[in-house]
Amino acid sequence: MPKLLAFDTSTEALSIAVRHDDLLLEHSGAGGAQSSASLIPLIQQLLAAAGLSLGELDAIAFGRGPGSFTGLRTACSVAQGLGFGAGVRLLPIDTLQAVAEEAHDRYGVTRVVAVLDARMDQVYAAGYDFGVEISASEAELLAPEGIVVPDGWALAGNAFAAYGERLPHAVARHEVLPTAAAMLRLAPALLAAGRTVAPAEAWPLYVRDKVAQTTEERAALKAGAAR
Repeated sequence: MPKLLAFDTSTEALSIAVRHDDLLLEHSGAGGAQSSASLIPLIQQLLAAAGLSLGELDAIAFGRGPGSFTGLRTACSVAQGLGFGAGVRLLPIDTLQAVAEEAHDRYGVTRVVAVLDARMDQVYAAGYDFGVEISASEAELLAPEGIVVPDGWALAGNAFAAYGERLPHAVARHEVLPTAAAMLRLAPALLAAGRTVAPAEAWPLYVRDKVAQTTEERAALKAGAAR
């Protein structure tokens, strides 16, 4: 079992986990603006509790996005700093895949469309089919009504409170977030597939290319959703 650190700050929650042999240590708490100040001390505490130093890690996994722009930059910059300092490679993991994995592990769903609230009346979405190998669609930025859920598939994520019935029908809806523990479950297969990168090559996945929109653009989006 590889020695791994994983963390995600892409949503309103902060999630950190460390795996050392059969030992799994986790921390979850408030994210947002607090993440930039609390992430590194909490990582140090978990590593110490696991009896690990940064240099002993086989990889550092982080949620690369999509999600909160500030949260993605926090996770990526911390991962880069730790990786550079300790000489450890990084494993960027899609947050939507972590959502799907959490729903798969917790509720047993095998076909799921993962959705995360993108604000500005939009969601990030991607589909995951847990077959012999996990197949995935590309992450998209959509209006809630624009999501396509195939027959027999579930929805999972954090967009239900914000968009409710505007989201399409699914056989089940599961309120889950991307967790560091989910990333650790995904990590062995990603490591075997050679998905690690050097710290200098790690970047966030924003999906939304434009950070800010004008008042007119936001109004146009809302008008389109209403139609």
